[in-house]
Amino acid sequence: MLGVVEHPRSSPAVTVGTDGARVAFLHAAALRVMTVATGELTTVAEGVEAFAGSADLSVLTWARDGRLESSGASFTATGPVVGPRPDPAGHNVGWTTPDGTLRVTGPGLPDQLLAGEPGSGVTWGVADPAAGWFGRTRGWWWSPDGSQILAARHAAGVSLHLLDLYGGWVDVHWDRETYPYLAGVRWTAGHPLITVLRRSQQHGLVLSVDPRTGETQVHAELADARWVEPVAGTPLLLPDGRVVIGGELAHDGFDARCLFADGSLLTQPELYVRRVAGVLADTHELIVEASEGDPAEHHVFAIRTTTGGSGARTRRLTSGPGRHQAFVGGDVLVVDGVVRRGAAEVPLFPVPAPSSPRPILDRVTDRRLPTGVLYPPGHVTGTPLPVLVELGDGPGHQQVVADPAAWADRQRWADAGFAVVSVDSRGTPGVAPSFEKVVHRRLADVALTDQVEALHALTGKHPDLDLTRVAARGTGLGGWLAILAVQRRPAVFRRGIALDPVLDWADLPPVLAERYLGSRTDNPEIYEHHAVAPPGPELLLSPAGGLWKELEFLREPS
Repeated sequence: MLGVVEHPRSSPAVTVGTDGARVAFLHAAALRVMTVATGELTTVAEGVEAFAGSADLSVLTWARDGRLESSGASFTATGPVVGPRPDPAGHNVGWTTPDGTLRVTGPGLPDQLLAGEPGSGVTWGVADPAAGWFGRTRGWWWSPDGSQILAARHAAGVSLHLLDLYGGWVDVHWDRETYPYLAGVRWTAGHPLITVLRRSQQHGLVLSVDPRTGETQVHAELADARWVEPVAGTPLLLPDGRVVIGGELAHDGFDARCLFADGSLLTQPELYVRRVAGVLADTHELIVEASEGDPAEHHVFAIRTTTGGSGARTRRLTSGPGRHQAFVGGDVLVVDGVVRRGAAEVPLFPVPAPSSPRPILDRVTDRRLPTGVLYPPGHVTGTPLPVLVELGDGPGHQQVVADPAAWADRQRWADAGFAVVSVDSRGTPGVAPSFEKVVHRRLADVALTDQVEALHALTGKHPDLDLTRVAARGTGLGGWLAILAVQRRPAVFRRGIALDPVLDWADLPPVLAERYLGSRTDNPEIYEHHAVAPPGPELLLSPAGGLWKELEFLREPS
């Protein structure tokens, strides 16, 4: 998946305590807590943007205007405070500062600098620039007993260090020259588990870390001829000691993104696993978000992890169409804002009424490309419509999703009289690993071919699409593709709007550019082929006037 790992849909931030007693969440600009046993809701604070909690959520912390604020305990800290997080027991709290230092405080532990090199450009406890492309948003982690912090240091590269609260220091050892990317870190029980990747991203290691010595042992290897794609929420330690990692099944006719526990297949090949939410304490079932057949939908599944036993190995927990999201803690499961414990269900907040966009979703061409078409309100069949191909953030980001909220911005264009079309060309996650990775080193040609072929295929079911009046619009890499579409397929795409477009892949972070195009040193001709020419009058770049300036531009004659 290109870029930061995407959550299935926009929803309140939810955290379930490890004992299942409390659920903390943000809703309507307020931090609230539900006591699961009684269903009682308590508003902790208003205007909170992000929070963190102790293991049982009895202590919550957040920052407001650089100040440390908390509930369930009292802490004193000098600001400015960024991302405060209490230890699992709620005794102490750590945070980072804007200049990249790591601090900690608590009862009997004065506010102190745990690690930092102010003024040097070196950061501690902050996610490095490459981290976000693997979905890693954090740069430090508490040990389960709260006695240590595992912190990332970023200078020329990334290193990891185990720090105790009184100045003790142990370096984490791995071959950082061969594996420079720290893709993931998890420390929920036992030893920390880290995932490291080569710069080419075609090989990686899952390592367990000895918290006493910092020495590492290889737990699993990850390999792919194109690039390794870690699954969000992994690696994950199961109650029986096995470690769950994501992988791909590509033999005996299978083409699937699956989960494995110490080499044994856990998920059925029909599932395309998106994210691991956690393990239910009472049933030991693994809760995952995955697509089953239709990439536009995400459902929640419970996967039996114990050997033997009776009943289905996989249970689907959601039924209605859409993109469903799950959170786990103890024996409590929260799905789409509804708290489930056993047979009991209690909503955290009122479920909003479905929004109005109703795109027509379909699969077209022999490649079964996912597509969506959104018509203007009150459209009369038989009336030709200008077509706007909405590319969004571009290759690697799913556009065709069964979520009305995701189509809200596109609805504005439909309201203005366009038939809005989105196509998930090859290179987009959700269909199959081969579908996603066939674009390796030939993204431009594959993506453009799919967009054009899908447009022509759609006219069979949507004859009102006027293919003599087609425009493309995108942001970032979507803007790059919009420019490319107009320049290389001008007979199809007559106009283009590119918002903050990428003009040269060499300007992108290497972690992103090399995933798709390989090393620029080794493949200069590939980078040259993916570069765009200077934009002409048929293209509008980064318009300042907003929607109406864009509309005026699109309605001008070609």
